[in-house]
Amino acid sequence: MEHLPVEVIGNILSLLGSARDVVIASATCKKWREAWRSHLYSLSFNYCDWPLYHDLTSNRLEILITQTIFETKALQFLTIFMDDEHEFSAAPVIAWLMYTRDSLRQLCYNVRTTPSFNIIEKCSRQRLEVLTLARNSITGVEPSYLKFPCLKSLSLSFVSVSALDLSLLLSACPKLETLAMVSPEIAMSDSQASVELSTVSLKDFFIESFSSDKFTLEADLLEKLHLKDCTFEVFELIGKGTLKVLKIDDVSVIHLDIGDSTESLEIIDVCNFTIMWPKFYHMISKASKLYKLRLWGVVFDDEDEVVDIETVSVCFPLLMHLSLSYDLRDGVLHYGLQGLSCLMNVVVLELGWTVISDLFSVWVAGLLEGCPNLKKLVIYGLVSEVKTHEECQILARFSEFIIQLGRKYGHVKFEFEYE
Repeated sequence: MEHLPVEVIGNILSLLGSARDVVIASATCKKWREAWRSHLYSLSFNYCDWPLYHDLTSNRLEILITQTIFETKALQFLTIFMDDEHEFSAAPVIAWLMYTRDSLRQLCYNVRTTPSFNIIEKCSRQRLEVLTLARNSITGVEPSYLKFPCLKSLSLSFVSVSALDLSLLLSACPKLETLAMVSPEIAMSDSQASVELSTVSLKDFFIESFSSDKFTLEADLLEKLHLKDCTFEVFELIGKGTLKVLKIDDVSVIHLDIGDSTESLEIIDVCNFTIMWPKFYHMISKASKLYKLRLWGVVFDDEDEVVDIETVSVCFPLLMHLSLSYDLRDGVLHYGLQGLSCLMNVVVLELGWTVISDLFSVWVAGLLEGCPNLKKLVIYGLVSEVKTHEECQILARFSEFIIQLGRKYGHVKFEFEYE
């Protein structure tokens, strides 16, 4: 160990991550102490790493973090993540950001801070590549002054920001590729009841727990769109056909418009969503490159609708992974099983129920028959703790049916996930 270059020791200390572990390890000898001062590039103050963080007052934590950071000379990655009980003063936080602004490339800051200040104005703007900010606010963005030429990833959780400032912030990040927002508080003026964002470089957009009358995202290079637990009257994506992944999870939207952005779609994952199948199908019908389709817990706007498997097999010839879970009804089941012989490329099939009936066995058998090259079948089921005699009988019949099915399709791996 004594022959290790001080730079290598600095890398070892940086890989430890936790600030407490780094401080303890650096006390090994003078050489390790020097490595901490001159070659440490990563520090993390995370309340999950050390239980005693809970017992320290906010003021004591501020002193501890200040002493530790000011011992370093070239920090590139800094994480400060404390629980809801702690609240930092703005002055020491500004001091940390100013001290590291010439070297910092990645900042994760999740602590309530008072008084509120414009944190993006103080952090390293010339070098910063990743910014994760939570429980704070962003105000007074001036794009002619605030420039983030290297920022590639921006994550905002429980952050207050006006729609205008958010738009200006994106315009100040010419290389931004990933934008994630969780429970954002986006303030809109009386004359502006919608959120309109435009970016020339964004590839991945995620938003969770947000409501708005209208949300418009203009992103020519977007490849992944994920909406979760949101409510919109209108959601509009303006792109140039680069979208590869579309995920919709527990979203209420009256009008969803992704325009001509569907031709390059490879994955569609829809969960807990009300679908008007003809309209939804028309929107995704040009996705000839689609290889994974998941419709889970979907509710059809018209009770006589069902996923048209024949149409799916024709329009998505490369489909390899199919996941379906929705309420089955007698009378529409046969329609849903037409054209199954065309699902030649499906190798993984996932099927689920929320309320089991004998129709489910018929459905599974029909779908399995239509996937001659299937390698894996996964059954997901919801089994209530208190079951009626009829439910027990249905489960018994289904278990017997699965045993027979397993004998018939010996080349298929069967898996079961019950809740």
